[in-house]
Amino acid sequence: MSVRKKAAVIGLGHQALEDHLPGLADCQFAQLAAVCDTDSSKVAVQAQQHSVPGFTDLRALLEDVRPDFAIVAVPHHAGREVIESCAAAGVHVMKEKPFATGPAEAAELVALCDKAGIELMVTVQRRFHPVYTAAVQLLEQIGRPYLVEGRYTFHCPDPAAGWRGRASLAGGGALMDMGYHLIDLLIWYLGLPDRVLADTSTSAHPDADYDAEDTALVHLAYDSGLYGSLLISRSAGPKTEQLTVTGPRGAVVIERGRVRRLAPDGQPIESLTREPAWPSAATAQIDCFCRVLDGERTNPSGPSTHVAHAAFLAAAYTSQTSRTPADPKEYLL
Repeated sequence: MSVRKKAAVIGLGHQALEDHLPGLADCQFAQLAAVCDTDSSKVAVQAQQHSVPGFTDLRALLEDVRPDFAIVAVPHHAGREVIESCAAAGVHVMKEKPFATGPAEAAELVALCDKAGIELMVTVQRRFHPVYTAAVQLLEQIGRPYLVEGRYTFHCPDPAAGWRGRASLAGGGALMDMGYHLIDLLIWYLGLPDRVLADTSTSAHPDADYDAEDTALVHLAYDSGLYGSLLISRSAGPKTEQLTVTGPRGAVVIERGRVRRLAPDGQPIESLTREPAWPSAATAQIDCFCRVLDGERTNPSGPSTHVAHAAFLAAAYTSQTSRTPADPKEYLL
C-alpha cells in the first residue's frame, strides 16, 4: 500500500475531534483530504488547522476531492442521506454508530451498499482495542457463561440539548447511543439474545423537555441458560463502563482500559491494562478499513453484522411498550 488513501471527515462534532481526526493523523495507510460540516465556522477552523479544503456541501466535496472513503460522524437522522450520497459517488464509508435508527433502515442500507459496491464499516472501536480483544481469550477460560451484567453511565447536565433529546431524530436515547457499545460487545462475545425486555425513563430532569430516554434497564436471556441485564444512563454518575460475564470457573470483568479474570470467589487471577490514549483504537480501525478496501482483510464490522444491533434495539423498544419479552431475531429483516 504505497499511496495513502484519501479520507474525508464528514461531521465535525465531538466524536470527530476527539477520535477520528486524531486517529487519522497517526494512520499508516490513510491521510485527511477534506472536512465537511453544515457549520461553516467549524469547517473553517478544522480546514485551517489541518491544511485541507473545507466544505459545507457534501456533494461538492465528493465531486471536487473524490476521496477514497469518508468517515461519517453526523446526527443519527442524517446518516442515511450521507451514506446515500457517498454510495452514489462510489465512495466507501466508515460510519459512527449506530448503523441505522431501526431494522427497516438497516436492511435498506445493506441493500444500498451491496448495489453500489461500496464497503461500509461501523466505527465500534472497542473491537480494535487490545483490552477488548484479549477478553475473547479470557472468556474461554470461565466455562459456559450463565450471567452477564453491563453498566454504562455518566452524568449529562442537559439531556434535552440538541437533537439527542428527540427520539424522532436520534432514533432513541441512551440505549440507542451509549448502549450501542455494550450491545456490540454483547453480540460479539455472546451472540444475539433470544429474549429482551426493557424499561426506559425520561424522569431524571422533570423540568426539561425531551423524549429520548436518559436511562434504560434491559433484561436479556438466551435459550442456553445465560441471562443478565444492561444498565445505561446519561443522567446517573459516576462515569462507569463495565461488562462482567460469569461462568462456573469464574468471571471476566471488562472495563475501559482494563480486563480482569476472577476466580469463582472473586479473587483476581490475571489482568491486562492498556495505558495509551484512546485514539489509538481509532487509528487501528482506520488502517484496518484501508486493508479491507485493498482486499487484504474481511470487514469485521460491516452492514450485515449491524442488522443484529438494530434488531436488538427494536426488540428492546417494542418490549418496553408491550411489557412482553421480545425476540430480536423477529426483527432480522
